[in-house]
Amino acid sequence: MIEFKEFTLENGLEVFVREDDSTPMAVMNILYKVGSRDEEEHKTGFAHLFEHLMFGGSKHIPSYDEPLQKVGGENNAFTSPDITNYYITLPAVNLETAFWLESDRMLSLSFDPDVLEVQRKVVIEEFKQRFLNQPYGDIWLKLRPLAYKKHPYRWPTIGKEVKHIEKATMEDVKDFFYRYYVPNNAIMVIAGDVKFEEVKRLSEKWFGPIPAGKAQKRMLPKEPAQTEARKLEVEADVPADAIYKVFHMPGRLSKDYYTADLLSDVLGRGNSSRLYERLVKGKKWLNEVNAYVTGSVDPGLLTISGTLNPGVKLEEVDREISSIVSDLLKNEVPALELEKIKNKAESSIIFGNIELLNQAMNIAFGAFMGNPNLINEENQMIQEVTASKMKKMAKEMLVPENSSTIYYRAKKK
Repeated sequence: MIEFKEFTLENGLEVFVREDDSTPMAVMNILYKVGSRDEEEHKTGFAHLFEHLMFGGSKHIPSYDEPLQKVGGENNAFTSPDITNYYITLPAVNLETAFWLESDRMLSLSFDPDVLEVQRKVVIEEFKQRFLNQPYGDIWLKLRPLAYKKHPYRWPTIGKEVKHIEKATMEDVKDFFYRYYVPNNAIMVIAGDVKFEEVKRLSEKWFGPIPAGKAQKRMLPKEPAQTEARKLEVEADVPADAIYKVFHMPGRLSKDYYTADLLSDVLGRGNSSRLYERLVKGKKWLNEVNAYVTGSVDPGLLTISGTLNPGVKLEEVDREISSIVSDLLKNEVPALELEKIKNKAESSIIFGNIELLNQAMNIAFGAFMGNPNLINEENQMIQEVTASKMKKMAKEMLVPENSSTIYYRAKKK
């Protein structure tokens, strides 16, 4: 059991405290309730751009990294379709440095035009290197709009097009900041060798004076149910043919999420999974195969991907994947197989939560979804998944009319 306490400042900032005196370190994790799903269709990539801008200097602190490094701290951040998350790890005796740094950039960024230009170039270069100039790098630029027609999950966190970042103005940046980077749109978790009352005092001192922003209500369009199979063929200069197949699945807030997640484990988690056993070890048609879920808050995707060995046809692989998947519709997963994947899933959660930083992140993400105690309840939710529930879910989810498939063909030389 991971125990924690919580309080909320008058400006709406939610704060959770995880006391752990077994370590001399402390973690500050701040989750902002903004991801790429909150962007406008013609202004995408802003949540990710902000991940970079937040390190470019704030109202009173021109350099974020330098004072943190002087007290032995490290920091980083990540953006997802649902959230943007910033974290600091440092010796607990220097915790107030983290409060000083993070509160100042929540108060206001420097909004230096030079910083915007530098970070704009960094993000554009990242877009080109990771998504346009890397083999299979553009797959999610193609797969998301194939699977999603209404919901803003139809573009990746990097953005829909490079030009959206190229055209971002300082006015756009300020508007995005003051809309989403406000105390009442954030969740802060402090964990480690800390005391609740001291964290409360520091929170009120450093974050209390920051004014709340206008409350944001998400009115995202609901993705309509898919009623027919979708397919796209792509040809590019890649090492080998590859196949990508996705199925719409329940989001993290659904009671059926863990059932769908375990279905993906049966299909493609590890070398004993069904796809690996049949297509890699058995037929030797693929040199690698994976099945995983996007893990998004709103209804997400169960993804199957694999790269082909020379001489194997994509159509053959697709039919074989459909055969493996259809078995889950007809037959219940045997008890021993189900127990094994449950044990793997539980082990991942237990070992993941050994790290203090992961504890802080998971408390924050649970709080974002309305249940900060999710960190202590996930294993029970996994145990409640049954073979009959999995079969029922497979019949609803793993059907051709709910699928989107990309054949990614290598150009013939």
